[in-house]
Parts: sequence; C-alpha cells; structure tokens
Amino acid sequence: MNMYCQSAFHQIEIVIASISEMIGQLEEEDLSLRPTKGKRSVGELLEHIALIPAADGKIIEEASKEEMESFYKSMHLENKNQILDHLFEHFSILKTQYENYTEEDLQSQTTSWWGVTYTRFEWLLQITAHMYHHRGQLHAMLVHAFNKDPEVILFE
Repeated sequence: MNMYCQSAFHQIEIVIASISEMIGQLEEEDLSLRPTKGKRSVGELLEHIALIPAADGKIIEEASKEEMESFYKSMHLENKNQILDHLFEHFSILKTQYENYTEEDLQSQTTSWWGVTYTRFEWLLQITAHMYHHRGQLHAMLVHAFNKDPEVILFE
C-alpha cells in the first residue's frame, strides 16, 4: 500500500478508536436516544458509521443503486457489540481492498450510482471525511442533546 493510503488509513483508525471509546461509554438503552424527530437515533447513526467502510468499498467498485439498497437492507445492527464487530470487520475489508490496488488502480476513476466520479484514492479521502463527519455528529448528539460528554480525544 502506498504511503498516502497508509496515512489515510491511519486517520480512519484514529476516528474508529474514538468512536469505539464513545460506544464503550454508552448503555444499550442509549442507542434509542433520538435528539431530533425524523432524524437518526444514536444507534442508527452508529449503525451507519459501522457500514461506511463496507458500503463505500462497494461504491468504489461501482455497485448499482439496487446492490447498495440490498446491502443496506441486509444489515441490521441491534446492539453495541454488533456495531463494534461490524465497524472493525468493515474497516478490515476496506483496508484489504486497498492493499490489493495497484498504483494504476488508485489513479483510476470510478463512478457512483448517483453519478459522482473520483479516483479510488479520492474515494478513500471521501471515506475519511465521511467517518469524521459522523463522529462529530455522534459527539455533538451525546454532549448537546443528552448531556453525556464522553471526554474522548477527537484528534491526535
């Protein structure tokens, strides 16, 4: 794996470690907390975060809308252990996917089912940003909506 991908994966490892630490401080019943009607609960947000590496790995390989809908329908994470297990497993799958890419593969452009085109390396940057974005949402939900400050270091 090239050094740029290694650096991006290091950043994803940082975000996963802090999310894992926050999950460890939650009670199972906290997963049902929903700060805004019609928006994701804590558990639904965590489920989404856990699926990002696998889902985006499929998008990078130009999975269709139907394939992605099928993937999401097949995934229902109901507790903290399932969320953590899938988060780590999906990260591992994505990392292996990138370890198998050649430099040419990383520079190749792929197009998502909704029409966005990036190189595979740029998709990795997008995944990193996506993970940090939702970690920020999780932190804000816990702190501002539920007065549960996890006191987790968010950046190195």
